[in-house]
Amino acid sequence: MDKIKEELIEKIKKLKKEKNAIILVHNYQDPEIYKIGDFIGDSLELSRRAMEVEEDIIIFCGVRFMAETAKILNPDKKVILPNYEATCSMADMSDVPGLLALKARHPHAAVVCYINTNADVKAHSDVICTSANALKIVESLPNEEIIFLPDKNLAAYIQSKTRKKIIPYEAYCYIHNAFDGSLLRDFKARFPEAEVIAHPESPEDVLAMSDYVRGTSGMIKAARESKAKEFIMVTECGMAEKLRLEVPGKTFHSFCNICSYMKMTNLYLVERALTKYEYEINVPEEIAIKARKAIDRMLELS
Repeated sequence: MDKIKEELIEKIKKLKKEKNAIILVHNYQDPEIYKIGDFIGDSLELSRRAMEVEEDIIIFCGVRFMAETAKILNPDKKVILPNYEATCSMADMSDVPGLLALKARHPHAAVVCYINTNADVKAHSDVICTSANALKIVESLPNEEIIFLPDKNLAAYIQSKTRKKIIPYEAYCYIHNAFDGSLLRDFKARFPEAEVIAHPESPEDVLAMSDYVRGTSGMIKAARESKAKEFIMVTECGMAEKLRLEVPGKTFHSFCNICSYMKMTNLYLVERALTKYEYEINVPEEIAIKARKAIDRMLELS
């Protein structure tokens, strides 16, 4: 890291104290952002941590739906997303009219909404989930039919683990949906001793060849506890970098794709967020109240 960035990191750390701010960082962020983060985790961990925030300002280094969730959980705090263009293509594939149409066709189904959705969609859901707790949430509900949105691959994975009927929404993560089973087979041939850790947003043929199917924090736990010394990581490229930091002494091969949205945040934008408060995230109260109920139910059930 060059001297300019090192100085910028120190400036950001100083600004945090002056502004009484906390910086929350998703696992997929660039490693340089880890250096300024007060807490780094997956969507579920970040949701839980957001509920405990005592600082006046939350700088959220992730994508917009994550910052919205932090605001819903902290309506009286200032929540800043350093780059307002850091959205999520999967979240933008699902919308309220599409969900309402599914609910009309399946009136007895519970709506389990992946956290990777915008706030208005969450507000029309019964409970939120993350990749880490999706199966547990589904199994905890009394309904035999579950509308699961938006990720079709995660829905298929949950269907393979439950007797309940999963009704999927046809959206996907462009990063994970692009993984190909035949390419993974070739990659495994190059590293025959490596175990495969894949994100459940990946297609079924990829998951079938994986030793572990985990959310991002579950990946860290699996790598730590496994006796294997090398792993093939089927997820966003930043996760392999995170694992190299968290699990030293093991080798992580990156069978990965880069999420351009997660990489839109950089140190310069974080500094601007702390000095100019760009860009503040707000959620209309009527949406926030309904979405909060669905988020709270997730936290209760998980």
